[in-house]
Amino acid sequence: MYPPLSRPGCSRPTCVTSGESENSFATAADTVLPRLAGLRVSESTVQRATEAAGERLAEAQHAGQTFGPSTPWAWHKDADGKTVGYVSVDATGVGQQGSRGAKAEGRMAYIGMIDNPVPEERPRWANPTAAKRPEWKARYVSQVRSLAELAEPLRRQASQVNLGGADRWVALSDGGIGLEDFLRANFPRVEAVILDFYHVAEYVAKLSRVLHPGDADADRRWRETTCEELKTSGGSAVLEKVRSLDLADRAGAASVRAEVVTYFTNQTHRMDYPHYLAQGWQIGSGPVESACKTVIGERMKGGGMRWGEDGADAMSHLRALFCSSDNQWAAFWSKN
Repeated sequence: MYPPLSRPGCSRPTCVTSGESENSFATAADTVLPRLAGLRVSESTVQRATEAAGERLAEAQHAGQTFGPSTPWAWHKDADGKTVGYVSVDATGVGQQGSRGAKAEGRMAYIGMIDNPVPEERPRWANPTAAKRPEWKARYVSQVRSLAELAEPLRRQASQVNLGGADRWVALSDGGIGLEDFLRANFPRVEAVILDFYHVAEYVAKLSRVLHPGDADADRRWRETTCEELKTSGGSAVLEKVRSLDLADRAGAASVRAEVVTYFTNQTHRMDYPHYLAQGWQIGSGPVESACKTVIGERMKGGGMRWGEDGADAMSHLRALFCSSDNQWAAFWSKN
C-alpha cells in the first residue's frame, strides 16, 4: 500500500485544494479533499505534501526550467499602434512564525508579472476582427527570497511568451525601494516605469480621511477629484495642491500631509499619468495592483496566519504558478 500522499495522482489534488485562495491546510484536509477525492489525511500531511511540491517547483525554476512549450503572445497595441508588453514587480509582507510558536519578524514576498492586458478599444486588439474579447494573460513568479533571485525566473517567463516580440516594454511597480532599479536593470528596453496608480490613490485616500473627519461625502468628493487631477494634470500638480492645503483646525493632518508630500516628491518622475494615458498604457488600475492580493494575500495573509520561511517560499512559488496563464500548473505537474 502507498502512504496517503505518495499514491500516484494524490499529490496534485492535495496541492490544488490547499493552495486555493480560501483553503487553509485544515480546510483542505477536513473538508475539500474528502469530498473531492475521497482522501482522508491530516492537516500536517497536507501541509508537508504542499510545501514539498513548492520546494520542487522552486528548485526547478531556479535551475532554469520552464514548463510547457514556448507560447508567444499576440501583444495588443497602444495609441500609437505599437504593440506593448508589460512587466511588473511588487512586494508584500508575509507574517512569520518563530520557534515554539513565537511571532517573528515578517518577510517580504516578491511578485513578478509579465502580462498582456486587453485594451478597451477593439482597434487596439492584436486581432481587431476577433469574434470575442481576447483573454487577458499573465505569468507570475513569486518567492520569499531576495529580489535579485527573482530576476532569472521572471526573464525566462518573458522569453517563453516572447516579450521581445513586443514593440514597446512598459513597467509598473509601487514605490518600493529598489524595484525601479530592478526593472530597468533586467528589462533594459522598458520605456517607462509607471507608479502603480492604486498605490498613489491609497495615499490620497489617507490624506482625505484626515482632511474630512466624520464627513464621508466630502471625503469621497475630495478623493475622487484629486485622483482625477492626477490623471489629467499629473503628480507634480497634485503635489503642489497638497503642499498648499490650509490645515488650520485639522488635527493630525500635518503629519499625514508630510508623509504624502515625501512620497510624491520621491515618485513624481513616475507619475506622468496624462502622458501614460494618452499613450494608451496601463497605469495599474487593473491586474497589477491585485497581483499581491491574488497571488499572496488571498491564501497567505488570512487572519492570524503566520508561516515558516521555507513554507512561505514554497507556497508563494505554488501560488504564482497556479495563477499563471497558459496552463502552467498542468505543465509543471506533467513532469513533476
